[in-house]
Amino acid sequence: MRLDVFLKLTRLIKRRSLAKKYCDHNLVKVNRQLAKAAKEIRVGDEVIITFWNRIVTTEVLEIPPKGLKAKESSTYYKIISEHQKAAPQ
Repeated sequence: MRLDVFLKLTRLIKRRSLAKKYCDHNLVKVNRQLAKAAKEIRVGDEVIITFWNRIVTTEVLEIPPKGLKAKESSTYYKIISEHQKAAPQ
């Protein structure tokens, strides 16, 4: 499954177009390497997303099916760490 689709289906990022922009601006890493939106995601991959105020590290537990319900979206990944970004000086 494509990275941008995974981020949208799991609701880590709200829209696929926004997920693509995050990837284009080098804000998403898969297994500690910058990733493009078309990167294929596999079970066990580590996905790191840099939001404006925090960094979220997740592990892919399963590949979600299309048409995923919102209540089930968080069962397909595990949050490894989440911390605030340091404020610029």
